[in-house]
Order: sequence, then C-alpha cells, then structure tokens
Amino acid sequence: MLQKLIKSLETCPIVKRGEYNYFIHPITDGVPIVEPSLLREVAASFVRVLDLEGVDKIVVAEAMGIHIGVALSLITDIPITIVRKRPYQLPGEVPIHQSTGYSKGELYLNGVEAGDRVVVIDDVLSTGGTMRAVLAALETKGADVADVCVVIKRGDAPLSRPYKYLVEIEVTGTGVHVRNTCF
Repeated sequence: MLQKLIKSLETCPIVKRGEYNYFIHPITDGVPIVEPSLLREVAASFVRVLDLEGVDKIVVAEAMGIHIGVALSLITDIPITIVRKRPYQLPGEVPIHQSTGYSKGELYLNGVEAGDRVVVIDDVLSTGGTMRAVLAALETKGADVADVCVVIKRGDAPLSRPYKYLVEIEVTGTGVHVRNTCF
C-alpha cells in the first residue's frame, strides 16, 4: 500500500526558496495534476489508520486539506467541514490565528459544535502551526477529537497530542526521501 504516494513523492520536483527545499506535489500543492488513483490510495489509507468509530465530522483546513477530506468523506459518508481562510460571520464561528514556518494568517472554524466527535486530517505537517491552531479551536468549541492524521510528515513538529501520518519524508536538494510509512 502507498506505492502511488511513495513513487509520486520520490519523483516530484524540488524548488529552492531561500534556504528551504520545497517539494511540489499533487497532494500538497494540487499541481501539476491530482490523479484520482492517488486520492483513492490516500483516502483508503486514512480509513485503515484513523479511529473513525462514532465520528460525526471530518475537519480539514483550506486549501490543501479539501481534496483529501472530500475523498475520505465520499468513501466513509462522514460529513466534512472546512476551516476557511475568510470569515463567514456565522453564529459560533471561531477565528483561528495560524503561524507556520512560511506564512501567517487567520482561519475560521464553522460547523463544529460542542460534543461533536471529529477527526482532523491535513496534507502535510511541517512546522505544526496550522494543526496546533485548528486543534486549539476545536478544544475551544468543546469537540471531541477522536484522531489526527496527515498524509505527509516532514520534520519533528511537536503537537499537544499524538498524531498519525501516512509517510514521513526528508527533503534535500536532490529530492524527497521517504523515511517511514504507517504500514
């Protein structure tokens, strides 16, 4: 399992941004093209590793969590809620300040209520800034976070709770190297 993901990571382009080696990949960037078979493989892997028992909602962050969240929602029939980059000013909306290694901004959580059992998924965990902010907002709402999983773990970002990943990578100037997988 994960053969498509591993192969696509090991062959994806690397772009240097300052001192940072940035990998360009369909799951993390949506370019050059997102193959349905890759999304199916990722979603099926999430089903295998996540605790989905009694889960009410899948929580993802805009933008690159959306496609993987939709794929998981379609095969589990669990509704998805998207933490958005702009406010909708709905009752109960929770503003979230996020700070990552390469950006800062505001996110907005809607559609989660106290007592909802949720899983949180995302494309990549690098600095952990987005995930920490989303988890804090879910705690503020009184949601029960059943599980957290990312497709790609890059580095050793600390979180306040355990999390899972499908693949762990290292990125150098020569490429992406898969160091570990969940299977």
